[in-house]
Amino acid sequence: MAPAHRDERAIPIRDASTIILVRDMPGETDGDEAPGGIEVFLQRRSRTMPFAPGMTVFPGGGVDPTDHTAALAWHGPAPEYWASAFGTGEPTARALVVAAIRELYEECGVLLASHLDGSIVTTQWISATLEDARSALAARSVSFAELLREHDLTVRADLLAPMANWITPTGNSRRYDTRFFLAKLPPGQHADDQTPEADECFWRAPQDALAAWSRGEAILLPPTWSQLRALARIASSSDLPLPADPCGHALPIPPIESAPMDHPDGWRLGFPDCDAYYASVPPGLGRTLRP
Repeated sequence: MAPAHRDERAIPIRDASTIILVRDMPGETDGDEAPGGIEVFLQRRSRTMPFAPGMTVFPGGGVDPTDHTAALAWHGPAPEYWASAFGTGEPTARALVVAAIRELYEECGVLLASHLDGSIVTTQWISATLEDARSALAARSVSFAELLREHDLTVRADLLAPMANWITPTGNSRRYDTRFFLAKLPPGQHADDQTPEADECFWRAPQDALAAWSRGEAILLPPTWSQLRALARIASSSDLPLPADPCGHALPIPPIESAPMDHPDGWRLGFPDCDAYYASVPPGLGRTLRP
């Protein structure tokens, strides 16, 4: 009997959002010296997860149908800005922003929202006021828009910046068109590890995360590796394109869809700087990275 082949046309590509959350590295310096570089918030996905189990990733997930609602307060660049950045229609762009902010809250408790007076919410307020909301949101018993309206909160799209766009390659049982957003940890908030989707959550300097990958202590898929590599050159969060300009125009971010390619060393995915990626793959991890 001939082997069964997966019909790639039957696998829908789902919109998804990922947030790269950064903060200035806590300084061990005295006086007014600046901290040395930035850290990013990372999670090692549970090995029971259906997509990317065991991988070290940024918080994120698929766009939920309720993310498409327009019935929520919004501050920052309009959907038109995000549509221009990510090459999509305004309704989808709006849902991508909402999904990014929702997923960040669900997975690490950081909420990019403000009160009616414009002040950003704090972890202390979140803990005192939204004690059960996070689990209800993850269980989809309440929508993100309902949660925001109930507490008179405004989505802060100005605290995000567009970063990248990667599409899951063919050969995977699940495929996503993932837009990457950049955000700085708001003052008065901290990221936690209270998510069932991850075995471990931690802050790590981008260059240290890349070093852990090279030592075989973490598994990085190409999109995560690529963003960490770009951020490793950043000296301070003040060098990041944040906050987004509400009156500006976003430059289009071309999508990257890696594709299988033949190589003398064996199977590989082709994408920008793929040679550098595969040169850093720890021994024995090659097959782990295949779909």
